[in-house]
Amino acid sequence: MTDPAVRTADRIILGIDPGTNTMGYGILGVYGKKPQMIAMGLIELSKIGDHYMRLARIYERVRMLVEQYCPDELAIEAPFFGKNVQSMLKLGRAQGVAMAAALSREVPITEYEPRKIKQAITGNGAASKEQVCEMLVRMLGIDRDSLLPKLDATDALAAALCHFYESQRPAIAKGPKSWKDYIARNPDKVTGL
Repeated sequence: MTDPAVRTADRIILGIDPGTNTMGYGILGVYGKKPQMIAMGLIELSKIGDHYMRLARIYERVRMLVEQYCPDELAIEAPFFGKNVQSMLKLGRAQGVAMAAALSREVPITEYEPRKIKQAITGNGAASKEQVCEMLVRMLGIDRDSLLPKLDATDALAAALCHFYESQRPAIAKGPKSWKDYIARNPDKVTGL
């Protein structure tokens, strides 16, 4: 059943913070030009021993979120590069499965680097998870009692809010790459060649 807040929103953005032990999600509604949190939560995976079964659970839960909230877009945090190759591989798989679940319902996806998300929310690309959470509480008027003990959900909500901010920015026209490109694009402005 669709949440009443979803039906009245102009746009719904699903944010995901991928993980193989805990995956966070946040649902952001846009009403006119004002973003508002609709929901956030965690997909706990640590009790599932088999990595492939964790991936199946991620796919299943993300599909359920897409069906419940009917998002217009998905904003997902890109995996950061760590030293442990196996951890990176597992995290990349988790992200890919979440993306596949959204794509199965034709939800467009935008990926954001963790630094970009932190910069958009706090003004500091090196901000801590706690600082991001605190800014979200202030910016979106989130009741502190509704915060979850793990910050993966607020990280996911931050990805959704970052996407909202990025989508509000005017598109910058891309100029020509070279004089040859300029001439090819503007033959009517070039004379005497």
